[in-house]
Amino acid sequence: MDARLAVDDAALGRAALAVLDANWTGSATVPAPGLYPHQWNLDSTLVAAGLAARPERTARARAELTGLLTAQWRDGMIPHIVFRPGDGYFPGPAVWRSADCPAAPAGVATSGLTQPPLQAYVVWRIWRRCPCEETAGFVRRVWPHLAAQHRYLSGSRDLGGAGLAAIVHPWESGMDDSPAWDAPLAALPFRAGVHEDRYVWLALRYRDAGYDPAYLRAEHPFAVEDPFFNGVWLASTWAMTRLAEVAGAGAGPYEEAAERIRGALLARLWDAADGGFLARDLRADRTIPVRTIGGFGPMLDPGMPAHVVDALADLLESPRFMGAAGYPVPSCEIRAVEFDRARYWRGPSWVSANWLVRQAALAHGRETLAATLGATTLRLVRQSGFRECFDPFDGSGRGCRDFSSSAALTLDLLAPGGVPTG
Repeated sequence: MDARLAVDDAALGRAALAVLDANWTGSATVPAPGLYPHQWNLDSTLVAAGLAARPERTARARAELTGLLTAQWRDGMIPHIVFRPGDGYFPGPAVWRSADCPAAPAGVATSGLTQPPLQAYVVWRIWRRCPCEETAGFVRRVWPHLAAQHRYLSGSRDLGGAGLAAIVHPWESGMDDSPAWDAPLAALPFRAGVHEDRYVWLALRYRDAGYDPAYLRAEHPFAVEDPFFNGVWLASTWAMTRLAEVAGAGAGPYEEAAERIRGALLARLWDAADGGFLARDLRADRTIPVRTIGGFGPMLDPGMPAHVVDALADLLESPRFMGAAGYPVPSCEIRAVEFDRARYWRGPSWVSANWLVRQAALAHGRETLAATLGATTLRLVRQSGFRECFDPFDGSGRGCRDFSSSAALTLDLLAPGGVPTG
């Protein structure tokens, strides 16, 4: 589906819905036909956020999340891939062997990793867009899943002991090829000729340890406190404080948790000297000195201090990111030696990342910045279609066509007004 001829909002919205309908399997929306034939955690959650912008698609948004949450592991982990039968993909079910793990769900094959925990934040957005009894029932049904996910992250992923969740594989970040992972990956005890791919080798190490949280803490060679993952977790924890009343639960534990996560982000990942958040490599015990779009993740938190938000907004609009690009937002700082306008997450712009940064701007009342992000992101899809990502200088499309999250979030960007914070 090519959006270049969709010169008006109504036509662009119809084109986006056509992509989503084509990529719907009956129980989930695949990210793109062919290359990504299964359900991906973060993509599916973003699709739900976009669908919720259309009142007639609210039920589909709820179904998207419900389907993902049925694959949740007994320990609360929501897997990053839920596999459909019969579709080839590597690494597929035979690599992950989730059925061999007692914590995995019965009757469905999944990966053994997770992704940024955006679900509670999107459930809150669905509730704010459609605060009816049907949505309230949905909130009550998914609340135990969201609470279990929070317990999993705080209980099994705080590998640094300071209140943040660690990712244990780059695939958990949602930004797989980010240069932020170069140093931790280079330090792996990887031997060429045993496995050709560090990513697969790392996944096999975790699988062969039985997906045991104790192994992660003591032995797993990749452990990174990512500001994007934790910024999303903080935003979802904040959302839990708002959803608690609807779910008939107490907000207090989540208010306390949000304070802990916020404090840990500021204490461990904030670089006050240069005004940004950096990832921390727990195995090397140091921050990783490359700035990416992931560093703006903590800005999603409405409670982030004003001076931190000011510094992040200045960095975002500077020539290091938006100020020197034709389109928002380069996924890596332009002046960094790692910047590459053509390689995934090392330079290209993504509708999903732009949308999240726009939500962060709205959370802090930065309407002008949010308007710029929204208008220029829509210009990308009008020019090049619903592509996986885009060149940040000329706007040309890269990666897959008919990419579901790009289409879905276009619907949200086209929606009048926005979702109020509070």
